[in-house]
Amino acid sequence: MKPSLRLLLPLVLFAAAAPLMHAQAAPAPPEVQPTPQPAKDEADIRAAITAQSEAWNRGDIPIFMQSYEDSPDTTFIGQSVRKGYQPILQRYQKGYSSREQMGTLTFSDIDVRLLPSGCGHSEIALVTGRFHLDRATHGEAAKDDGIFSLVWRKGPHGWKIILDHTSN
Repeated sequence: MKPSLRLLLPLVLFAAAAPLMHAQAAPAPPEVQPTPQPAKDEADIRAAITAQSEAWNRGDIPIFMQSYEDSPDTTFIGQSVRKGYQPILQRYQKGYSSREQMGTLTFSDIDVRLLPSGCGHSEIALVTGRFHLDRATHGEAAKDDGIFSLVWRKGPHGWKIILDHTSN
């Protein structure tokens, strides 16, 4: 190899490698930050819970049930397990057959925990809290106080309860 080519070859190799060395030294692009959706999701769930107690206190079980997903897979766990929107609705209507038996419902100690999915958005939420019924008349449903845990899923119709576990 000619001496002039011997001197030129290292320069050509260096020039070819320089962009690669520069690319490795470049800082990583910033991570995409999720939008402030969690605050809105929590507010939507809390608003649905408030709407439930307002409907209950008007004696409107069908409106109270609008927070539940209308699905055969929706599950209520209490003294027994009921599966399906219609059986849960029927249980409420049978257990609280009059406005006096429904009384006044209040919720307290509500805790909403959003579970982010792999894309950073929440599609599932866990909600815990307490309920109290202020009433003088009891029907088939005898408990006035208890605790609950709810699994909510965000779908095409917003946040809906897919599992309700209520106990005293």
